[in-house]
Amino acid sequence: MIIGQIKDGIVLDHITAGESIHIYDVLGLGKLDCTVAMIKNAESKKMGKKDIIKIGQIIDLDFAVLGYLDPGITVNIIRDGKLDKREHLSLPERVKGIIRCKNPRCITSCEQELEHEFKLTDRENKVYRCVYCESKAPEQTK
Repeated sequence: MIIGQIKDGIVLDHITAGESIHIYDVLGLGKLDCTVAMIKNAESKKMGKKDIIKIGQIIDLDFAVLGYLDPGITVNIIRDGKLDKREHLSLPERVKGIIRCKNPRCITSCEQELEHEFKLTDRENKVYRCVYCESKAPEQTK
């Protein structure tokens, strides 16, 4: 299978196999008016299998969202057909507007304009806690 080369755009590489559709949905890539290619279960020496998403234009991506969704992702920015920048993501220290606090006593339950914000408290176990009430973030659902 041949997927064309990108002149200007973004390649999301090293996505956990089978997770590209979730990332596609969360990032709203279906709303873009450019070519978006999703490659599932590509062979990888490093990972065994991986997913890849190629976006045919340079868009503004929130690296914190990507790092939270899949901390192993590599973001490659392509300009004029050449690699311009490469970012290796990891779990972000804080995430805003991605997770919602489920604690009914949290201030975010009654103060609707407050953005839900969580901080990483245990990197090894990927545990995030609400900055307002310290409740543990719900497990990610794929």
